[in-house]
Amino acid sequence: MTHVYIFPGQGSQSVGMLAELADQYSEVKETFEQASDILQQNLWDLVANGPEQEINRTENTQPIMLCASVAVHKIWAKQFPKAPMYTAGHSFGEYTALVCTGALDFEKTVPLARYRGEVMQEAVPEGQGAMAAVLGLEDSKLIEVCADAAQQQIVEAVNFNAPGQVVIAGDADAVNRAIEMAKAAGAKRAVLLPLSVPSHSSLMRTAADKLRDYLADIELRVTELKVIHNADVKFYDNEQDIKDALYRQLFNPVRWVETIQYMLSEGASVFVELGPGKVLTGLSKRIDRSAACHCVQDIKSLEQALENV
Repeated sequence: MTHVYIFPGQGSQSVGMLAELADQYSEVKETFEQASDILQQNLWDLVANGPEQEINRTENTQPIMLCASVAVHKIWAKQFPKAPMYTAGHSFGEYTALVCTGALDFEKTVPLARYRGEVMQEAVPEGQGAMAAVLGLEDSKLIEVCADAAQQQIVEAVNFNAPGQVVIAGDADAVNRAIEMAKAAGAKRAVLLPLSVPSHSSLMRTAADKLRDYLADIELRVTELKVIHNADVKFYDNEQDIKDALYRQLFNPVRWVETIQYMLSEGASVFVELGPGKVLTGLSKRIDRSAACHCVQDIKSLEQALENV
């Protein structure tokens, strides 16, 4: 069996996550403490006790998700040291993948995660942007709907998560128009998501420009472990190309369906989702039912994955 690792992004966080693993494995709290020292903020206390609203603030969510998945990866790798064929991360999870393959230093990526969240929120003030999930509409039809709904604003398909499951983002008014038009066009469901930052839309270009400047000063190593990038479903063996992929990712769609399909076409047969939640496990099964998928987020799921990978 050929295994790959996939890392979740924003949306998989929750109050109390990883509590079970933290009780049994010191790696969880150690990882959070390391990041907390860097940011001068008690991230584990925030995860353990909330409030949920603070965990869901983009500038907090990104460092928290980085810590969570890096900790789970440490626990997993100690018990299953065999290198994966590929790695990939959904949206912010791409940064986690780069840390876990050794391309980025964790210590440098913690403030990078905070900065990325801050510039994303600054680019579109709270309340002006929106994201929505649209279910049961062909990709091409939804792209048409977005074009019609824009009306000199911006609304775009930004996450191609699974067949018939796409996230749109842009100006709040345009997103609301697209929701109604998608329903009229036959979508089974179209609902606003509790996110005010229109990630991966062209509204993020100013944030991406700031991010590119920040990335210029970050050391990034090329390793033998391959990270498949969201923006173009490719991997790179050049530092500048990887940084450019991270820059482009912020204002281009997450091509998750193609990412999973590519890894399957290359011979991947087992997907291990490392981090809280099981969003990517569910998406992977929807993309291809033949894929064996395991999430690792608590003791039971860890044991099951170790038995089956």
